[in-house]
Amino acid sequence: MVMFKVSRVETTPFDGQKPGTSGLRKKVKVFVQPHYLENFVQSTFNALGADKVTGATLVVSGDGRYYSKDAIQIIIKMAAANGVRRIWVGQNGLLSTPAVSAVIRERVGADGSKATGAFILTASHNPGGPTEDFGIKYNMENGGPAPEGITDKIYSNTTTIKEYLIAEGLPDVDISTTGVTSFAGPEGQFDVDVFDSASDYVKLMKSIFDFQAIQKLISSPKFSFCYDALHGVGGAYAKPIFVDELGAQENSLLNCVPKEDFGGGHPDPNLTYAKELVARMGLGKTSTEEPPEFGAAADGDADRNMVLGKRFFVTPSDSVAIIAANAVQSIPYFSGGLKGVARSMPTSAALDVVAKNLNLKFFEVPTGWKFFGNLMDAGMCSVCGEESFGTGSDHIREKDGIWAVLAWLSILAYKNKDNLGGEKLVSVEDIVRQHWSTYGRHYYTRYDYENVDAASAKELMAYLVKLESSLSEVNDIIKGIRSDVSKVVHADEFEYKDPVDGSISKHQGIRYLFEDGSRLVFRLSGTGSEGATIRLYIEQYEQDPSKIGRESQDALAPLVRHNTILHFVLRLR
Repeated sequence: MVMFKVSRVETTPFDGQKPGTSGLRKKVKVFVQPHYLENFVQSTFNALGADKVTGATLVVSGDGRYYSKDAIQIIIKMAAANGVRRIWVGQNGLLSTPAVSAVIRERVGADGSKATGAFILTASHNPGGPTEDFGIKYNMENGGPAPEGITDKIYSNTTTIKEYLIAEGLPDVDISTTGVTSFAGPEGQFDVDVFDSASDYVKLMKSIFDFQAIQKLISSPKFSFCYDALHGVGGAYAKPIFVDELGAQENSLLNCVPKEDFGGGHPDPNLTYAKELVARMGLGKTSTEEPPEFGAAADGDADRNMVLGKRFFVTPSDSVAIIAANAVQSIPYFSGGLKGVARSMPTSAALDVVAKNLNLKFFEVPTGWKFFGNLMDAGMCSVCGEESFGTGSDHIREKDGIWAVLAWLSILAYKNKDNLGGEKLVSVEDIVRQHWSTYGRHYYTRYDYENVDAASAKELMAYLVKLESSLSEVNDIIKGIRSDVSKVVHADEFEYKDPVDGSISKHQGIRYLFEDGSRLVFRLSGTGSEGATIRLYIEQYEQDPSKIGRESQDALAPLVRHNTILHFVLRLR
């Protein structure tokens, strides 16, 4: 057995190692600086404390992006030096973010061990490669992202760090082959267990959904299917689930080989970046072949999803509302009823209407999956979602892209259970339009202003807060531009008091609420690797059956027009 000893390496702090809503994200060129990754990892161990590190079992894996394999080896050596008992690594360093959460919550090692945390190496939907983005975040024993109390400690530690611990004499571990490699250190044995990336997650999905019902749908000659992993880690799960378990054809899988640079693409599952899927589903500028009935895409770490029907796009806000409305009948896991539902503040209010109609507990939380996790741990929430293509449930403590795809396939299977031999299947579009007829439609769009100077972005947000006290002035400006725009009746800076632990999250976005239920929301995002991103959300609610079939750009035109002028005014302030 190879022996190692612990070395203490002197270091100095780096500026800007403050984790955002999804960990620390920077360009690869930043992470590869000597001591940069090590400083952050040691600061995390120090924030957790010896009681959560010494003797622990931790997971280290990610979406496979460039620099992941090097980072895994560094973290293994540092974990050994800090007294961790064993490290679990997905084969080839691959585990989707939802699979990491599942592994923490569900996997039991051959020796009876259970994981109590994880370093997840991902920058989610951001591009990968030598000149692109890398990221790291820590998840806790519940499988969810570290709470602000921990991330604040991590950041504080990064500003004062003077040394880190690393195992000297511990060789790189072969993470391409499953099996356990053992080493001996000052505090005893240290193991690295490389395991199959998909098996635990597939087992969990089979316990949630009726795979036999989905198989019947997929085997129908009238049903066709397409899944695009955008060369992210979702590809490691696509064949085991969709082909091996559910019987889909292999040619229904697009870009399902994980690549360090995501094939040179942008692994963000939306209409802009999932070009091949969008074209295949008949939503491109040119379309010659008959599109499949159902299509879906995932991001780099497979926690986000986009759902498409034949020539039809399902907004993420509608998607979570439709899943919630149909979950009890369609998904065995929810057959006993939903405990509650929740959405992030910028997400449209489509879920609110479902909750009200079904008499469900409802929560509006800040952006960040950890807020959903608190509700789930307290047994208060079953289904939740974000407008940024994130949907999930209380089976884990992360959003889950493949879960969302299986949820939609389950709904389609349920709606068509007596119709598989009929002339026409109930389609994705049919389901969405029926939902609008029942609950009304929330027209919705988002504008992103990326790589904005951080100081200027904060100045703009401060000015928007100031405007909250001058609603009469705001309404005068609006009426001068468009007389058909409803009146602003309320404006505030969203603040959230967690009903579980009582913690308060301030400065979570600025809302302008209109008399007719429309909204304008401004928020600074923490998911970029450089500069600041200002996100603007525009929403209009429509209950009139004669108006729910309009194109979004037509329905939102008055608010979009007003917003353009408002931005012009703000630039001249």
